[in-house]
Amino acid sequence: MARISTSPPPPQATELRRWTLSDAAQLRGLRASLHEELTGNVLAEGASLGEVPEVMVLIATELSTNALRHGIPPTIVRLLATEDCLILDVADHDLAHMPDLDEVQPADPGGRGLQIARAVSLDVGWYATDGTKNIWASFPRA
Repeated sequence: MARISTSPPPPQATELRRWTLSDAAQLRGLRASLHEELTGNVLAEGASLGEVPEVMVLIATELSTNALRHGIPPTIVRLLATEDCLILDVADHDLAHMPDLDEVQPADPGGRGLQIARAVSLDVGWYATDGTKNIWASFPRA
């Protein structure tokens, strides 16, 4: 079982937006709202995103799905920013289990969220607060 680094996001990061999810039905709204926050535009039906926003929406969906499926709700998604990067920080309330990078077999239906995040982001880490377990991924500012 592989681990991801234990560290909070950069301390100078400021929160731009926050979403609270209680179930998977809210993921569609998260994707649309995150896209609008990143681009300033409402995503038209069938339209594609720019590279960084598209990747960030994918990772927000993957990490939120993991938190909803394996954590304790509600899931809290925050969009943070530093001068150089944008950061997705996804929290759940299950402090009993640490995140891991399980080896996934090609036939497995899921379990790739953290692996995808590590492959497409600048950095990935996790940390715990008194009440939440948070996983974050950073991306270049476009």
